[in-house]
Amino acid sequence: MRKPFQIIPAIDLIDGKCVRLSQGDFNAKTIYSDSPLEVAKRFEDAGLKRLHMVDLDGARVGQICNLAVLESVATGTSLEIDFSGGIKNENDVSSVFSAGAAMIAIGSLATKDPARITDWVAKFGDTRILIGADVRDGMIAINGWETKTDLMLLPFIEDMVERGVRQIFVTDVSKDGLLSGPATELYEQIIAKFDDLQLIASGGVTGIDDLHRLNEIGCAGAIIGKALYEGRIDLENLVKEFGD
Repeated sequence: MRKPFQIIPAIDLIDGKCVRLSQGDFNAKTIYSDSPLEVAKRFEDAGLKRLHMVDLDGARVGQICNLAVLESVATGTSLEIDFSGGIKNENDVSSVFSAGAAMIAIGSLATKDPARITDWVAKFGDTRILIGADVRDGMIAINGWETKTDLMLLPFIEDMVERGVRQIFVTDVSKDGLLSGPATELYEQIIAKFDDLQLIASGGVTGIDDLHRLNEIGCAGAIIGKALYEGRIDLENLVKEFGD
Protein backbone atom coordinates (compact mmCIF):
# COMPACT_ATOMS: atom_id res chain seq x y z
CA MET A 1 0.00 0.00 0.00
CA ARG A 2 1.33 3.39 -0.99
CA LYS A 3 2.33 5.71 1.84
CA PRO A 4 0.77 9.19 2.18
CA PHE A 5 2.40 11.96 0.16
CA GLN A 6 4.96 13.69 2.38
CA ILE A 7 5.30 17.45 2.63
CA ILE A 8 8.90 18.24 3.55
CA PRO A 9 9.76 21.87 4.27
CA ALA A 10 13.37 22.88 3.70
CA ILE A 11 15.81 24.88 5.77
CA ASP A 12 19.01 25.79 3.93
CA LEU A 13 21.82 27.07 6.14
CA ILE A 14 24.64 29.54 5.59
CA ASP A 15 26.48 30.92 8.62
CA GLY A 16 23.78 29.44 10.86
CA LYS A 17 21.02 31.43 9.14
CA CYS A 18 18.09 30.36 6.95
CA VAL A 19 18.69 31.24 3.31
CA ARG A 20 17.32 30.43 -0.12
CA LEU A 21 19.41 30.33 -3.27
CA SER A 22 18.21 30.89 -6.84
CA GLN A 23 19.45 28.20 -9.25
CA GLY A 24 22.09 27.14 -6.74
CA ASP A 25 23.91 30.48 -6.97
CA PHE A 26 25.60 31.40 -3.68
CA ASN A 27 25.74 35.01 -4.88
CA ALA A 28 21.96 35.09 -5.38
CA LYS A 29 20.77 34.27 -1.88
CA THR A 30 17.96 35.57 0.29
CA ILE A 31 18.63 35.62 4.04
CA TYR A 32 15.60 35.24 6.31
CA SER A 33 15.50 36.98 9.68
CA ASP A 34 13.91 34.17 11.72
CA SER A 35 16.29 31.65 13.27
CA PRO A 36 16.27 28.06 11.98
CA LEU A 37 14.65 26.92 15.22
CA GLU A 38 11.89 29.52 14.93
CA VAL A 39 11.21 28.46 11.36
CA ALA A 40 11.21 24.77 12.29
CA LYS A 41 8.81 25.37 15.18
CA ARG A 42 6.45 27.17 12.84
CA PHE A 43 6.42 24.15 10.55
CA GLU A 44 5.84 21.81 13.49
CA ASP A 45 3.09 23.95 14.99
CA ALA A 46 1.27 23.87 11.66
CA GLY A 47 1.24 20.06 11.80
CA LEU A 48 4.11 19.09 9.51
CA LYS A 49 6.24 16.11 10.53
CA ARG A 50 9.36 16.24 8.34
CA LEU A 51 12.21 18.67 7.76
CA HIS A 52 14.93 18.78 5.10
CA MET A 53 17.99 20.62 6.45
CA VAL A 54 20.89 21.50 4.16
CA ASP A 55 24.24 22.72 5.43
CA LEU A 56 25.22 24.75 2.36
CA ASP A 57 28.47 25.83 4.00
CA GLY A 58 29.29 22.18 4.55
CA ALA A 59 28.41 21.23 0.99
CA ARG A 60 30.67 23.95 -0.31
CA VAL A 61 33.77 23.34 1.83
CA GLY A 62 33.46 19.59 2.32
CA GLN A 63 32.96 19.39 6.07
CA ILE A 64 29.98 19.81 8.37
CA CYS A 65 29.64 23.44 9.49
CA ASN A 66 26.16 23.74 11.03
CA LEU A 67 25.92 20.74 13.34
CA ALA A 68 24.96 22.95 16.30
CA VAL A 69 21.96 24.26 14.34
CA LEU A 70 20.84 20.70 13.64
CA GLU A 71 21.11 19.86 17.33
CA SER A 72 19.11 22.92 18.38
CA VAL A 73 16.29 22.13 15.96
CA ALA A 74 16.27 18.41 16.81
CA THR A 75 16.18 19.22 20.52
CA GLY A 76 13.61 21.98 20.18
CA THR A 77 11.15 20.11 17.94
CA SER A 78 9.93 16.57 17.27
CA LEU A 79 10.38 16.91 13.50
CA GLU A 80 11.89 13.99 11.59
CA ILE A 81 14.98 15.64 10.12
CA ASP A 82 17.14 14.63 7.21
CA PHE A 83 20.46 16.48 7.18
CA SER A 84 22.97 16.99 4.39
CA GLY A 85 26.10 18.94 3.59
CA GLY A 86 29.71 18.05 4.32
CA ILE A 87 29.13 14.44 5.40
CA LYS A 88 32.25 12.56 4.30
CA ASN A 89 32.91 9.62 6.62
CA GLU A 90 31.35 7.36 9.20
CA ASN A 91 32.32 9.69 12.05
CA ASP A 92 30.35 12.44 10.33
CA VAL A 93 27.37 10.11 9.99
CA SER A 94 27.52 9.23 13.67
CA SER A 95 27.81 12.91 14.62
CA VAL A 96 24.74 13.81 12.57
CA PHE A 97 22.69 10.99 14.06
CA SER A 98 23.90 11.88 17.57
CA ALA A 99 22.83 15.49 16.96
CA GLY A 100 19.29 14.26 16.33
CA ALA A 101 18.85 13.65 12.61
CA ALA A 102 16.67 10.73 11.60
CA MET A 103 18.33 10.46 8.19
CA ILE A 104 21.43 11.59 6.37
CA ALA A 105 21.04 12.96 2.87
CA ILE A 106 24.06 12.34 0.66
CA GLY A 107 24.76 14.09 -2.63
CA SER A 108 28.30 14.68 -3.86
CA LEU A 109 29.81 11.73 -1.99
CA ALA A 110 27.45 9.31 -3.73
CA THR A 111 29.03 10.28 -7.06
CA LYS A 112 32.62 10.25 -5.81
CA ASP A 113 32.60 7.17 -3.58
CA PRO A 114 29.48 5.10 -4.28
CA ALA A 115 30.91 2.08 -2.48
CA ARG A 116 30.59 4.01 0.75
CA ILE A 117 26.85 4.28 0.16
CA THR A 118 26.66 0.50 -0.10
CA ASP A 119 28.41 0.21 3.26
CA TRP A 120 26.22 2.78 4.98
CA VAL A 121 22.98 1.27 3.71
CA ALA A 122 24.13 -2.09 5.06
CA LYS A 123 25.21 -0.64 8.42
CA PHE A 124 22.48 1.94 9.13
CA GLY A 125 19.57 0.64 7.04
CA ASP A 126 17.88 1.95 3.91
CA THR A 127 15.37 4.02 5.92
CA ARG A 128 18.18 6.23 7.26
CA ILE A 129 19.97 6.90 3.97
CA LEU A 130 18.52 9.45 1.55
CA ILE A 131 20.36 10.18 -1.69
CA GLY A 132 20.14 13.62 -3.26
CA ALA A 133 20.66 14.09 -6.98
CA ASP A 134 21.05 17.67 -8.15
CA VAL A 135 20.62 17.97 -11.90
CA ARG A 136 21.63 20.68 -14.33
CA ASP A 137 20.94 20.10 -18.03
CA GLY A 138 20.42 16.40 -17.40
CA MET A 139 23.78 15.93 -15.68
CA ILE A 140 24.55 15.50 -11.98
CA ALA A 141 25.85 18.66 -10.26
CA ILE A 142 27.83 18.44 -7.01
CA ASN A 143 29.60 20.59 -4.39
CA GLY A 144 26.58 22.70 -3.54
CA TRP A 145 25.52 22.73 -7.21
CA GLU A 146 28.70 24.51 -8.28
CA THR A 147 30.36 21.63 -10.17
CA LYS A 148 28.77 19.87 -13.15
CA THR A 149 29.84 16.24 -13.61
CA ASP A 150 29.72 13.95 -16.63
CA LEU A 151 27.27 11.61 -14.85
CA MET A 152 23.82 11.25 -16.38
CA LEU A 153 20.92 11.13 -13.95
CA LEU A 154 19.18 7.84 -14.78
CA PRO A 155 22.34 5.66 -14.77
CA PHE A 156 23.32 7.28 -11.46
CA ILE A 157 19.95 6.42 -9.92
CA GLU A 158 20.16 2.87 -11.28
CA ASP A 159 23.54 2.42 -9.60
CA MET A 160 22.21 3.74 -6.29
CA VAL A 161 19.19 1.41 -6.41
CA GLU A 162 21.48 -1.54 -7.06
CA ARG A 163 23.43 -0.52 -3.94
CA GLY A 164 20.29 -0.79 -1.80
CA VAL A 165 19.11 2.82 -1.82
CA ARG A 166 15.33 3.15 -1.61
CA GLN A 167 14.89 6.91 -1.15
CA ILE A 168 16.11 9.63 -3.53
CA PHE A 169 15.26 13.28 -3.97
CA VAL A 170 15.96 14.93 -7.28
CA THR A 171 16.42 18.69 -7.69
CA ASP A 172 16.41 20.35 -11.08
CA VAL A 173 18.78 23.20 -10.24
CA SER A 174 17.47 25.27 -13.13
CA LYS A 175 14.10 25.44 -11.36
CA ASP A 176 15.20 25.66 -7.74
CA GLY A 177 14.26 28.89 -6.01
CA LEU A 178 12.57 30.35 -9.09
CA LEU A 179 8.96 29.29 -8.39
CA SER A 180 8.74 28.14 -12.01
CA GLY A 181 7.03 24.80 -11.40
CA PRO A 182 8.59 21.41 -10.61
CA ALA A 183 10.35 19.14 -13.11
CA THR A 184 7.28 16.94 -13.50
CA GLU A 185 8.26 15.32 -16.81
CA LEU A 186 11.65 14.36 -15.39
CA TYR A 187 10.02 12.80 -12.33
CA GLU A 188 7.62 10.84 -14.51
CA GLN A 189 10.59 9.36 -16.40
CA ILE A 190 12.26 8.31 -13.15
CA ILE A 191 9.10 6.76 -11.69
CA ALA A 192 8.44 4.83 -14.91
CA LYS A 193 11.90 3.26 -14.74
CA PHE A 194 12.19 2.68 -10.97
CA ASP A 195 8.77 1.71 -9.69
CA ASP A 196 9.97 0.62 -6.21
CA LEU A 197 11.88 3.84 -5.57
CA GLN A 198 10.59 6.46 -3.15
CA LEU A 199 11.16 9.57 -5.27
CA ILE A 200 10.92 12.95 -3.58
CA ALA A 201 10.51 16.01 -5.78
CA SER A 202 12.55 19.11 -5.02
CA GLY A 203 12.60 22.57 -6.55
CA GLY A 204 10.20 24.83 -8.37
CA VAL A 205 7.00 24.16 -6.39
CA THR A 206 4.73 27.21 -6.68
CA GLY A 207 1.47 26.11 -5.09
CA ILE A 208 -0.92 23.40 -3.97
CA ASP A 209 -1.74 22.38 -7.55
CA ASP A 210 1.90 21.46 -8.17
CA LEU A 211 1.83 19.21 -5.11
CA HIS A 212 -1.36 17.46 -6.22
CA ARG A 213 0.24 16.82 -9.62
CA LEU A 214 3.40 15.38 -8.04
CA ASN A 215 1.25 13.14 -5.86
CA GLU A 216 -0.75 11.98 -8.89
CA ILE A 217 2.33 10.93 -10.88
CA GLY A 218 3.60 8.84 -7.98
CA CYS A 219 6.15 10.94 -6.11
CA ALA A 220 6.54 9.95 -2.45
CA GLY A 221 6.70 13.58 -1.36
CA ALA A 222 8.01 17.04 -2.14
CA ILE A 223 10.59 19.31 -0.58
CA ILE A 224 9.32 22.89 -0.44
CA GLY A 225 11.32 26.02 0.31
CA LYS A 226 10.76 29.42 -1.21
CA ALA A 227 7.02 29.01 -1.77
CA LEU A 228 6.57 28.54 1.98
CA TYR A 229 8.94 31.30 3.03
CA GLU A 230 7.30 33.83 0.75
CA GLY A 231 3.73 32.84 1.64
CA ARG A 232 2.77 31.50 -1.79
CA ILE A 233 1.62 28.32 -0.06
CA ASP A 234 -0.40 28.77 3.12
CA LEU A 235 0.80 26.37 5.82
CA GLU A 236 -2.67 25.81 7.27
CA ASN A 237 -4.17 24.96 3.89
CA LEU A 238 -1.20 22.77 3.08
CA VAL A 239 -1.69 20.64 6.18
CA LYS A 240 -5.43 20.40 5.53
CA GLU A 241 -4.76 19.10 2.02
CA PHE A 242 -1.94 16.70 2.81
CA GLY A 243 -2.01 16.10 6.58
CA ASP A 244 -2.06 12.62 8.05
